[in-house]
Amino acid sequence: MSGRKGADADPARSLALLWGAHGKPGRSGLTIRSIVTAAIELADAEGLEAVSMRQVAERLGVGTMSLYTHVPGKGELVDLMVDTAFGRLYDDVDAPSSRPGGWREALEFVAARNWEIYRRHPWMLHVVGGRSVLGPNASLKYEAELRPLDGVGLSDLEMDSVLALILTHVEGVARLQTNMAQIQRDSGMTDAEWWTVNAPLLDKVMDGSRFPVASRVGQAAGEAHQALADPEQAFAFGLERILDGVAALITRRSEA
Repeated sequence: MSGRKGADADPARSLALLWGAHGKPGRSGLTIRSIVTAAIELADAEGLEAVSMRQVAERLGVGTMSLYTHVPGKGELVDLMVDTAFGRLYDDVDAPSSRPGGWREALEFVAARNWEIYRRHPWMLHVVGGRSVLGPNASLKYEAELRPLDGVGLSDLEMDSVLALILTHVEGVARLQTNMAQIQRDSGMTDAEWWTVNAPLLDKVMDGSRFPVASRVGQAAGEAHQALADPEQAFAFGLERILDGVAALITRRSEA
């Protein structure tokens, strides 16, 4: 399962906030929901490092101390942000398992939805991993994503491992895509422009007779992707191979 980083968060306080009622406004008119929404909008626009209690308060047009009556600090706020984002993944808990193509199409849907959430909220890549503080939406996400695998012949541990493998693949490729976009912004050059500038130098230092396979494969990949890598292709190719392996495992279990 995906987790969160937020080392300054108190798990007990986060759990109380995550599972508590969020609708009642305080004296300032603020609610936890409005605070979290503003924090997510800020993170989407400027990155997670831009999120602070002061910046969120300014976005809401209130004093910083007003936020602390609802949320103890940034660590707990990040936990709430992640859980809220997870709540936007599926319309209901049976959305993946109700796909018409069985477990395989359901897991393709799960992968696509998780891929999309990282595209919408790339800041989440900075908080996944580590120990999870399981909020209601994270728990529903786990339930929804496991249901397609229930009853196909896998053990409970295998079901969890299959889901973790898929989510780890999605996270890794999403991180690649985010890093490539950041490098392009920092350098001011597209991958094609970078290759145009640096290819002559690489041709001089990379001896094709010494690295024959690397030269051939690297050239083929570069020509195909017109970039250092193609995250979309990596996502689709890797997911297909993972699901082929899961299908083989299910077949072995059924034969046994």
